[in-house]
Amino acid sequence: MQTTALLLGRELDALVALQEEASKALLHESHRHPISRILETAPGFGPKRAAQLIPIVVTPWRFRSKKQFWSYCGFGIRTHTSSDWEKGENGWHRAHVPQTRGLSRSYNHQLKWIFKGAATTVIAHCGGNSLRDHYDGLLENGTKPNLAKLTIARRIAAIVLAMWKAEEKYDPKKAHIPGSC
Repeated sequence: MQTTALLLGRELDALVALQEEASKALLHESHRHPISRILETAPGFGPKRAAQLIPIVVTPWRFRSKKQFWSYCGFGIRTHTSSDWEKGENGWHRAHVPQTRGLSRSYNHQLKWIFKGAATTVIAHCGGNSLRDHYDGLLENGTKPNLAKLTIARRIAAIVLAMWKAEEKYDPKKAHIPGSC
């Protein structure tokens, strides 16, 4: 039992060192691309998140709009159902069903993790930024905390997509966040 624990401990130490080496290599490789320095300026982002984002998305021109990007990130709202039609006296007609059915289940899990992590970072920083103020405003209006965090993650995803397409650093004045100056 004791030798097994020692072997597992040595294995963990080796993996931690390997993870640090891989992280440095990832950052070095990402800085070969000029867009990585621009994406690092996004709210809640840094060198690691930008380095993880670039090889997943590859090019922002794959997405015509932010809604398509949200769907790819797992933030897109699914609105279709299997019971949209009902048979009535005069034949088939569209049923009156609520449109919202939840978030899409087909998405890139790593991207969702990146943007929700960025939202958590933005929310954790007390005041001083318009995204945090928007989050606080959502909570004051009665929005559930998990939905408010999702809204912030969507905003960050839209900001990053716009920054990448325009190849411009983050400018809070261009973010168009409701309730901000």
